Amino acid sequence: MVEENWRRVDDYIASALISKEEAQEATLAANARENLPAIDVSPPQGKLLHLLACAIGAKRILEIGTLGGYSTIWLARAVGDGGKVVTFEVDPRHAEIARANIAHEGVSARVDLRIGAALDLLPQLEAERAGSFDLAFIDADKPNNAAYFAYALKLSRPGALIVVDNVVREGAVADPAKTDGGALGARALFEAVAAEKRVEATAVQTVGAKGWDGFLIARVK
Repeated sequence: MVEENWRRVDDYIASALISKEEAQEATLAANARENLPAIDVSPPQGKLLHLLACAIGAKRILEIGTLGGYSTIWLARAVGDGGKVVTFEVDPRHAEIARANIAHEGVSARVDLRIGAALDLLPQLEAERAGSFDLAFIDADKPNNAAYFAYALKLSRPGALIVVDNVVREGAVADPAKTDGGALGARALFEAVAAEKRVEATAVQTVGAKGWDGFLIARVK
């Protein structure tokens, strides 16, 4: 019953504050039809990413974990014409679906979708020296979050934001008895961020359509 209430409130927020043009109903329908894991950010969370990117005037965004492109499209809308979202997806089939969704939403020119393991692609991206990122969104395999954060920091400009999703994990982050990869990865991320003097950070718990979780947000000094 509690989770049903969370979902109902998320639906209310989306219906009140997210327009039909923003909602990406076709993207979500395509992802469901293709049996992608139902792990996209929620519509209110997608709108939050969009607003954060707009608030800092982001023109270059790094995304680790494309899935079907739902969050990618929110971010691509934020960067505007001439902006770029570089996004990594390890699964070629997911990437194919994402490309179709991105094209359907008319933002293909703003998205550089690269297929492969992020820890293989990130050194290549660093070697390109194509400019610093204004925002990074990390939403991929959780055991590697600390490593992804370290690369995002190296690739970000002063004042950039780094957002990491799924860091609370139904409270597992604060429960030493939880030793699965997601819990260990979340704690490793917090330890890495706490020890990093080049950022200031916080984390926020969330409840909603995606259950009890949360995100970490760091600002590069």
